[in-house]
Amino acid sequence: MGAELFTRFPEQMALAGAELGYSLTELCLRDPQGQLNQTQFTQPALFVVDSLTFLNRLVETGELPHFVAGHSLGEYAALFAAGVFDFKTGVKLVKQRAALMGRASGGGMAAVIGLPADRIRQTLNEANLTSIDMANLNSPRQTVISGPVDALTASQPVLEKAGAQWVKRLPVSAAFHSRYMAEAEREFAGFLEGFEFKEPRFPVLSNVTGQPHELPQIKNMLASQITHPVRWTESVQWLLRQPAPEFFELGPGNVLAGLVKRIKTESAV
Repeated sequence: MGAELFTRFPEQMALAGAELGYSLTELCLRDPQGQLNQTQFTQPALFVVDSLTFLNRLVETGELPHFVAGHSLGEYAALFAAGVFDFKTGVKLVKQRAALMGRASGGGMAAVIGLPADRIRQTLNEANLTSIDMANLNSPRQTVISGPVDALTASQPVLEKAGAQWVKRLPVSAAFHSRYMAEAEREFAGFLEGFEFKEPRFPVLSNVTGQPHELPQIKNMLASQITHPVRWTESVQWLLRQPAPEFFELGPGNVLAGLVKRIKTESAV
């Protein structure tokens, strides 16, 4: 992932390496110490690849988007694209976010397919599984839940009985985007105070609200994102209400493009 970009943007790669203290080329392409799947390494790698993908498209087309949105960590690449902070600042922010989130342990996440989020919440409440939070609202019928491992294990048969087509644990080390990340949120909020952000040059959708960011609240929203659900469905629904929207997914894969299609078909915008 990102192999063709690393040689194309040597200045950004040097900045990232100096800030992170290791070679992203070595990490992403060879991973000799098996670190790439650890969140403190995964997050900076993804930010750099996503940001370079945006820069590459800008070089090739000369066109800026009218709106941008990013899912969870992708929100940082979206904010970079909109000029809210520069590349080096983005690496600093993501490095700290990844370090704080990497300290968390003892929880997990699971994907639930085939049930709307309100039905999932109702089912969990009725089963007294209130220790589980909604983490990613990916489409009207695809939600990721987050919480203690034992509660997630207990939730699978309950949700399947309620009509879920599929409940699958995700390979993550903690209960991200949940109340259990409160300490990381507090520490990151303090870290963010040391930075100055700029007005976005085009709207950036907030994961926390599903609405465009407002400059005075960006820091608060980035801190809150750690404990709040990613409102991807609402973000895409907002974009679909704009005149003749055309979506482009930047970065490897087509997961988000697939979610956009599902949101279009599963919801009345």
